[in-house]
Parts: sequence; structure tokens; C-alpha cells
Amino acid sequence: MTLNRRAFSSAALAGLVLPVARTGWAQDAFPAKPLKIVCPFAPGGGSDFIARVASNVLSQRLGQAVVVDNRPGAGGTLGTEYALHTPGDGYTLLLIAGSYTVNPSLYKLRFDPVADMTPVIQLSKGAYVLCVNPAKVPAKNLKELLDYGRQNPGKLTFASAGNGSHLHIVTEYMFGMAKVKATHVPYRGTGPAVTDLVAGNVDMLVAGTEALMPHVQSGRLRAFAVTTAQRLQAYPNIPSIAEAGGLPEYDVVAWHGLIAPKGVPPAVLAKLNGALDAGLKAPELNAKLEPTGVSAAGGTAQQFGALIRAEIPRYAKVVKDNDIRSE
Repeated sequence: MTLNRRAFSSAALAGLVLPVARTGWAQDAFPAKPLKIVCPFAPGGGSDFIARVASNVLSQRLGQAVVVDNRPGAGGTLGTEYALHTPGDGYTLLLIAGSYTVNPSLYKLRFDPVADMTPVIQLSKGAYVLCVNPAKVPAKNLKELLDYGRQNPGKLTFASAGNGSHLHIVTEYMFGMAKVKATHVPYRGTGPAVTDLVAGNVDMLVAGTEALMPHVQSGRLRAFAVTTAQRLQAYPNIPSIAEAGGLPEYDVVAWHGLIAPKGVPPAVLAKLNGALDAGLKAPELNAKLEPTGVSAAGGTAQQFGALIRAEIPRYAKVVKDNDIRSE
């Protein structure tokens, strides 16, 4: 999910996590040196922002510096492969997003996305929003859009952040459920896709609320639905795809989380999860995130692992049913 860079300055980021009292953890063997969070995406985007939120939480809770190391490329697989091939000692963590569960169906990976990692915690959760250019699309709501798509196979065009991107997959997921054939127009990132949508070069786009809602509020785009089963607290007037499109099984959460290489000692994993879970519950952090449509998540490592394991086969079916390829 791409976050509005202007909305989150360095000063704002620094204030997201409250200082906390030092605990007995500082005397424990772990951590005895700085930690690293590998972010397999470029600096300045939503994933990078969430990685830096996590680094602040860990640094303040564990009393060690936590560095964010950006290693973008190949849909996030380059940085992922690097991180998962480091020692499983808890000092190297990996920021992942929903694309982590899509990539096994699109790339020949040199790692096992389940067996070669240790889930640590889900950091955030949110929704994508489906928007159209009202000057190009005759429909006034999602039901009308899907009806139009069924009556005019291939005429609707939808943008994405790239072929095989999470935005591509979740849009195909919706159209597959609705039995609609639409034409995919891939871009190199969310930014160019939004620009062309606003310009009227494509009909619609599913992307992060922070990327699209400013254009909705200015009247240049129209928001039809959010991807989660429930409406967002930040935008209660926008229905879900499940309710607006008559697709009750459709539910896509946009999330980020941290994993580590396999073999992390249980005591180290418990310390990492505990520090992050406590920090993510800070009211000030949630107060700053929720107006954007993003919420802190938290929970156990086991819960996050279950999410990853469930989404890999889910998106494998979408990829197969729609014959989606990485190139």
C-alpha cells in the first residue's frame, strides 16, 4: 500500500511511538547489538513507512538501534531472498506485504515462503478502495459497473501497480467472482496508475485509500467500494465490494507484517513479538494511522503465520484461474 509521503514527515514519524520506560529486557542477552529490518521495496512508499514505524517501536522497546535496509526489485523477491538467507538469530527481520503471498504463484523462488521463515507479527491492516474516473465510466455505483462489464466484455480498463502486483491480483479476484472480463493496463507503480486514472486514460483502479481518496475528495474520481468485508471507520459512506457488488465472499485486507529467517529461538521470537505488540497498541500511533484508513494490527506470531499460509493458496487460485503471469 502506498502512503502519502507529505502526510508523514520525518517529524510526524518520530512522534508515532511514545517513549517507554526501560525494562529488564535491556539486561538480557538479546538484543546485544543493533537490529535490521529489510524492506524489499523502494524508500518513500507505504511499505517503507510501515518498516520505519516498526523500527521505532523496536528501538524504543528493546533499547537498541534498528536500521531499515531497502532492497527493492522483482516484486519484492530480491530483498526477501536476501533476508531469508541470513542467520535465524532475530537480528535480521523482513517487512512483507500481501505481495509475499502472491509471489509464490508468479516467480520461481529460491526459498520456501512458509518453511524458510519465522512469522513475527502482523503490523498493519487496512483496505484498498475501488475508484473510477466519472468522466469515462457511465456507472454510478459498483453494481452498475459490474453489470456494464458483463454486457461489454473487455471494454472496461483497469490499472494496476504492475503485472502480477497485489493490486492486479485483487482486482482480477473481484472480476473473476463477478464473471466480468476487463482489460488490464499495468503501470510501474501506483503513482503512475493514479495519474493516468485521473487523466482519464484508464477507467478504474483498486489501490490504497491514501493514494486515491484525495482525488475523490476533489471530485476528480468516484469511490465505489472498499475491499474489506466491513466498511472503514475513516470512510463510513463507502460500502464494501461484498455488499455493493453482491459478492459476499470477497474480502481483501491490505496488510504489512514482519517475518524472520527460520530457526529463530522461541525466547527471541517472544521478545520481538511482545515488544512490537505492546508498541502497536499505543493510542497515539493508532490516532495518527486511522484517518488514512490504516490501523495497527498486532497479535501473536502464530496468528500471522496462519494468515500467510491461508493467503498463498487463495491467490494461487486467482493467478491460475485468470492465467496471470509476472511478465
